[in-house]
Amino acid sequence: MNGKIYISFKPLKTTEAIVIGNEKVLYTGNSEKARKIAEELEGEVVDLKGKIALPGFIDSHIHLNSLGQSLKMLNLKGTKSIEELKEKLKDYANKTNTSWILGFGWDQEELGRYPTKKDLDEIVNSKPVLLYRTCFHAAVLNTKAMEMVSLEEGEDADLETGIIKENALEKVREIINETLTVEDYKHFLEEGAKFVLSQGVTSVGFVSVNKKSLRALLELDNEGKLPIRVFVYLNPSLLEELKGLGLTRGVGSKRVKIMGIKVLADGSLGARTAWLSKPYEDAPTTGHPNISREELKKIVQEAHRLGLQMAIHGIGDKTTDMILGIYDELGGERNRIEHASILREDQIKRMKRLGVVASVQPRFVISDWWVVKRVGKRRAKWVYPFKSMLEEGVMIGFGTDSPIEPANPWESIYAAVTRGKFEGIETYNYTKGECLSLEESLHSYTYGSACIMHAEDELGTLEEGKFGDFIIVDRDPFEAKEEELRDIKVLEVYVAGSKNH
Repeated sequence: MNGKIYISFKPLKTTEAIVIGNEKVLYTGNSEKARKIAEELEGEVVDLKGKIALPGFIDSHIHLNSLGQSLKMLNLKGTKSIEELKEKLKDYANKTNTSWILGFGWDQEELGRYPTKKDLDEIVNSKPVLLYRTCFHAAVLNTKAMEMVSLEEGEDADLETGIIKENALEKVREIINETLTVEDYKHFLEEGAKFVLSQGVTSVGFVSVNKKSLRALLELDNEGKLPIRVFVYLNPSLLEELKGLGLTRGVGSKRVKIMGIKVLADGSLGARTAWLSKPYEDAPTTGHPNISREELKKIVQEAHRLGLQMAIHGIGDKTTDMILGIYDELGGERNRIEHASILREDQIKRMKRLGVVASVQPRFVISDWWVVKRVGKRRAKWVYPFKSMLEEGVMIGFGTDSPIEPANPWESIYAAVTRGKFEGIETYNYTKGECLSLEESLHSYTYGSACIMHAEDELGTLEEGKFGDFIIVDRDPFEAKEEELRDIKVLEVYVAGSKNH
């Protein structure tokens, strides 16, 4: 009580007090009435002393295990040269005793060129090294790692440089994951969950979930060690097992729910593996799909038979054509597209017509500062068209794809509202009309994310009857300047009415 509590953002509704009982919001309104209800129910009274409360953020697309793992990995974000990368690798290698040396976050646009296995060998040659590009769709291996994984030269693997992409990278990732135990995954997931909670995220859409991750998640839930709500999107390789068990969407507990299947249909713009309808502006390639149309259609059919929701990664517009074509043929409720990075106007209209929803990552707008160079000026207006999607009536939910982008929601809110204006990013000049208002951004990060995960009846606002998941912040975002949005701090986090952080 005695605070400013935002119940929802569209419409913008505030109150001064809420009562939460049995995990859900029982009352919103006057502080004195709230106090009386609490006293009658022998509840605890929390005086906000004028502070600001908001619904908990819902990250609709996150790699929770990779995030937990990345907290201990070599972080190369912001590295500006090959020499700096080598220095960081040397320092990290001297401090770590893991069997593989894993890192992430480099961008050849910042380094001046791609790192190579020769660069890595100069620093570490006795242990395998894998360093992911910032998008996690490309990586560089040292010689020791290449000897261990035995890759063949091809479209996704350059044996001379050690650069691997997409399917070749997936093969290496599987080899590394085989060495990890369910206990390892429990540790990663617990660390990842605690971290996102500290950022004000109370629910997540956990994508690309493998069997060990699922088992680890269920064990943590049973042990009462899961501080957030997790909506699970499994790898398609688990479809047969789901079919055998008869598991469908919504099966689970208050904290873990099986939702659907996540498919990686193409790559990234940064690695030029996203599939475009016309060649990249800065290279004679259109990228390529990671899966055939026939195989993708078969997965969607199987998932729909089980009542599961589809979440298909589509960054290039040619990939989105393929995805929408399959959704058009097969129907289905709230089929998802992940990222929707390059969208033509006709595709946005088609998404609305088909009831397709999207999980978008606003922070990409700032990370992909080079995107106009990739796609050219003519296509620049199609990059991350959030406003156009909302105006057309396409439901969007926000996510971070963390660890690819920071899990801090205020970074994404800032990016959605400003689109690189203060960083002088070229994309802003072509897409300033796609800036979202603060209300639209907060709505997309709460109700929008809940909606695209079929959870809008329980989450996304602090209306009566919904779960009491909320955060206390250090200032009113509606009184902050645009450039200050990323500086807002989360002071406390409550899940189901209980203080967790």
